[in-house]
Amino acid sequence: MSGVAATVRGRGAVRVPVRRLTVLYDADCSLCAFVRDWLVRQPQLVPLEPVPAASEEARARFPGLDHRSTLEEITVVGDAGQVYRGAHAWIVTLWALREYRRLAHRLSTPSGLRLAKGAVLAAAKWRGVRSGWGGSVYRRGDGWTYDPRDGWNYTPPDCEAGTCTAP
Repeated sequence: MSGVAATVRGRGAVRVPVRRLTVLYDADCSLCAFVRDWLVRQPQLVPLEPVPAASEEARARFPGLDHRSTLEEITVVGDAGQVYRGAHAWIVTLWALREYRRLAHRLSTPSGLRLAKGAVLAAAKWRGVRSGWGGSVYRRGDGWTYDPRDGWNYTPPDCEAGTCTAP
């Protein structure tokens, strides 16, 4: 796959079967790592493959994806190029699990989606508190990161892949 579609709309996603899902997660987030470990232990109806968000592997596999945004919200990519973000990503991930498919169907309703969005917001708030005070790396979308060991660092957005040249 040479690129990734921005959304599932317009790609005939209803007609395209999902045979594998790649879950992009923040490897520096303890909650994200915990959920990743939990996911791989669950019986899966659709195989889930966790890949660190914005990693070299993720960039090579999905060059058309906005990798900075994958560090800010959960992103799941289907094998046919479908991209799910936020609450939709949580729902499709649960849909892939044998024990949680019914719950995923309930969450895919309008009222269920509100509940799923609330869960995503709660996780994001927990992540924000933990990343600010829990000793892990805190990333902002504008290129700034804070690592308790090294302090604040700035990497211009166009240099994230290590391909920029010094002025």
